[in-house]
Amino acid sequence: MNNNKLIIVGISGTAFFALCCFTPLLVVLFGIVGLSALTGYLDYVLLPALIFFIGLTIYASWRHSKRSS
Repeated sequence: MNNNKLIIVGISGTAFFALCCFTPLLVVLFGIVGLSALTGYLDYVLLPALIFFIGLTIYASWRHSKRSS
């Protein structure tokens, strides 16, 4: 995977998971669908995924700057 794709995936994943972590939209959607019992486990999944995508973005930008110089 080239550097530009890594940066795009990292930024879009970070934005998506940050949106899910900071808004109750996912809780409302789970309630509508009938999966409200799973809302207790959201922190165990969303926060590590957010950290992963932030790390991926940092790695991709570091790799991009390393190849540019």
